Amino acid sequence: MARKGVQLSQVVPWGRSLSEYAGMFALSEQDLTKDILGCADGPASFNAEMTARGRRVVSCDPLYIFSGREIRRRIDATFATMMSQMPITYTNFVWDAIPSIQALGELRMTAMETFLRDFARGRQRGRYVVSALPHLAFADGAFDLALCSHFLFLYAQHLAEAFHVAALRELCRVATEVRVFPLLDLDGQVSPHLDPALTALRRAGFQAAVRRVPYEFLKGANEMLVIERQ
Repeated sequence: MARKGVQLSQVVPWGRSLSEYAGMFALSEQDLTKDILGCADGPASFNAEMTARGRRVVSCDPLYIFSGREIRRRIDATFATMMSQMPITYTNFVWDAIPSIQALGELRMTAMETFLRDFARGRQRGRYVVSALPHLAFADGAFDLALCSHFLFLYAQHLAEAFHVAALRELCRVATEVRVFPLLDLDGQVSPHLDPALTALRRAGFQAAVRRVPYEFLKGANEMLVIERQ
């Protein structure tokens, strides 16, 4: 029997930290020196934390069309929705690095507050760009590495197979290497779009493989998709 996951009617803003990105995408110190695109980053603190370390990250998301005040209102509404579902779906998660629901809430809000403090300055400097898959506002090969967290594959019921294939090919257009995490849908099952996407990418001449990562919060979500040009 499939487990019941978090119930969402649309993509929601839910921020994650640099340390989580490092785990989700198995980022090495060398990876962190690359020119990185964070696609569908939402209110993650990844960009802000990397910028504070003197690293280059550009984040893109349609969310960035809104002001910081408007994004804060959306975060407040999302936070209440997400946290209200955690007791119901508690057993779907690994409570190890994150020991409790309260700790999860604190972790998410800390990341999102860090994003909000950085957003206006970062948008002015071109670090937060209004752009959305499957058509990104960047030149071919603009980045060494593109990261896509908790968007593709996760929202399998909302986004069709054709969208996934087009989105992944677009990420491959703008970056030399692409990493996507997680590969499960909201019910904690392997996304039905994963195998068709792998087949389409390989037929198009890309190297595409599933690799284990040192991160697991949603049970079974411990793999990423890595795509590179031949």
